[in-house]
Amino acid sequence: EDCFPEKELTRRNTAYALDEISNDGIDLTKLLAGSEGTLAIASEIKLSLVDLPPKEKALVCVHCSTLEESFEANLVALKHSPVAIELMDKNILELSAKNIEQKENRFFIKGDPEAILMVELAFHTREELDQVALELEADLKKNGFPGHCSRVYGKDIPKVWALRKAGLGLLSNMPGSAKPVSEIEDTAVVPEKLPAYMKDFKQLMEKYDLSCVYHAHIGTGELHLRPILDLKKKKDIELFHTVARETALLVKKYRGSLSGEHGDGRLRGEFIPLMFGDKVYNLMCDVKEVFDPKGILNPNKIVHTPKMNTSLRYDGEYRDIEVETYFDYSSQKGWLSAIEQCNGSGDCRKSIAFGGTMCPSYRATGDEKNTTRARANVLRELLSRPRGDKLFSQPEILEALELCVSCKACKSECPSNVDMTRLKAEFMQHYYDENSVGIRTWLVATLPDIQAYFSKIPFLYNLVVRNKFTSLLLKRLLNFAPQRALPALSKMTLRSYIKSLPEVDREHKNGRVYLFADEFTNHMEAEIGIKFIELLSKLGYEVVIPDHFESGRTALSKGLLKKAKKIANKNVERLKDIVSESEPLVGIEPSCILSFRDEYPDLTDEHLKESAKILASSSLLFDEFLLNEIKKGNISKEQFSTEHRKIFLHGHCHQKSLASVEASKEILSLPENFEVEMIPSGCCGMAGAFGYEKKHYELSMKMGEQVLFPFVRKAKEQTLISAPGTSCRQQILDGTGKEAKHPVEILCEALL
Repeated sequence: EDCFPEKELTRRNTAYALDEISNDGIDLTKLLAGSEGTLAIASEIKLSLVDLPPKEKALVCVHCSTLEESFEANLVALKHSPVAIELMDKNILELSAKNIEQKENRFFIKGDPEAILMVELAFHTREELDQVALELEADLKKNGFPGHCSRVYGKDIPKVWALRKAGLGLLSNMPGSAKPVSEIEDTAVVPEKLPAYMKDFKQLMEKYDLSCVYHAHIGTGELHLRPILDLKKKKDIELFHTVARETALLVKKYRGSLSGEHGDGRLRGEFIPLMFGDKVYNLMCDVKEVFDPKGILNPNKIVHTPKMNTSLRYDGEYRDIEVETYFDYSSQKGWLSAIEQCNGSGDCRKSIAFGGTMCPSYRATGDEKNTTRARANVLRELLSRPRGDKLFSQPEILEALELCVSCKACKSECPSNVDMTRLKAEFMQHYYDENSVGIRTWLVATLPDIQAYFSKIPFLYNLVVRNKFTSLLLKRLLNFAPQRALPALSKMTLRSYIKSLPEVDREHKNGRVYLFADEFTNHMEAEIGIKFIELLSKLGYEVVIPDHFESGRTALSKGLLKKAKKIANKNVERLKDIVSESEPLVGIEPSCILSFRDEYPDLTDEHLKESAKILASSSLLFDEFLLNEIKKGNISKEQFSTEHRKIFLHGHCHQKSLASVEASKEILSLPENFEVEMIPSGCCGMAGAFGYEKKHYELSMKMGEQVLFPFVRKAKEQTLISAPGTSCRQQILDGTGKEAKHPVEILCEALL
């Protein structure tokens, strides 16, 4: 018993719990718990339940000016019966500010703290809860911790915990090959000894000139410690082992547990003899022999474990591939580093029950190979260890990327910000460089050019795409599904409409708006663009379509980055001296206008990058612009009908990832009696040309059937269906037979 962690430690999951089975007879459950499948396989488990905590909850978020302060403040907080205490250090806090999804959850952070303690309290009444929170805050100040304390209640509590839970993924977002590595991230000591243990540990880090990330379960004395190492380098691979061994000695000094919750496995099993001594370790080997004499149950874990820095992904002689990329990955320290941001956390395996969008193809197929992390792993492996002479012609990579619908959800929902859409586009352009661009790919990517040519004779174009015989031939040429209707051209383009407007002597009290006539609105849905112009004109805005090119979205979606880069350069050149914060560029089709914010700053030539960033900050979605104007008081509900409307709203994938669907919901809720409900759907399944393609049609419809189609079908006849995306509206029509309106159309019709 003297060899085991002290009894007061609640977090201990290291080795076999021999000290737990000898008190009142043998209790095999305590021995098997934490044995990691090395002793037995459970076919049935009976769980003991604990009472639910009281319903009244609050988080007291203690801002600490130093990391050491957080270790001491933790002891003060523990005196006030908290449900939980968690820690986030500055590394995670800074990375969360760069994460699209998590930066919204930073609302409780004030200033620039070195660490934050999140203390959760739970009591039966709000009065009791507030009283204890006040006592905690007073006790902290009394003990010399004057830092700011944010108090969080109700629906905001899950947002704070979401930020904390994202910590692991956020750490992988650290640029470059050096990452916070999980070698000693599970050590635990009794909380009272934590300050002294951390002081010794800090000296260990200083000894080897290492930085470290500190986070997680400080209230139980278990901190996740992650030294920052580059495991592609031989020196750091050796240091990986050295730090693990010396930390084990520190844990033994404080009678802690080398594994608090996660277990030993291959990572810490090597140090169990050091922690427990030969006598106890040999007993553990005997236990393994009794339960598993043939050594077939999860071998080489806990006992008989090889050296922990063997069988690593890299062997110490690794060299990053040198590729001249089309996107600029300098902020991530290279293309491969951008791929390696994936840490395998598995957020891309979320089911539809958890909301969000990521990852549509996995949700529809349930196959691991269709997750974002699988694609990242294949890219990482085959770009560093290629099969064959042609780096970008490996069929395994093409297969892995095939069902990525380029929805952009991973860019925001993955805590590591793995932008698979961009990684796929980058790879595809290099693939075309080594091979050639297929006719079908070229036709889809150049669709705006084709439509611009035929926009002078739209009746002829529409005759061809709507005629049963000729449209079928076109679909075969494009390899499109016969069930899909090819999009037709509007009778006139949006550009020609605005040119045809007579000069009106009208006061534009609210200023000028530059409208981006994207390729979809300009050619195929000019009617929506016309509605937007009418809406803005009546609300007191001058609408101008500046001289610009298409967005390049179709080229981007097919990975034709050379073409997209030329378009981006031209657009930035033409718009940089026109568009400004006071006179923004406003777009109707989300994927097109958001190209200015997402791709352009990293795609344009070096001399245009700064201009591209400035232009990005003044490029707004229609709903963002309208919401800004509503907040300024330039647009009010009195300008709209008071007639009741029920609206179901489906958001565009790029809008969800790079902006927010909330803006669409808010502008549609402006009219006094408009009731808007967000459809809790992910990707509709169309994803540009993806859903049109014959080989993807069934999967596309399956994606729609998960949430979107059933939700729309259940809508009453008088309920309006709304979706800002062109392809989204087409998918809703194909899947349910119901027409969806653009939010602009609904607002325009409601204008008095």
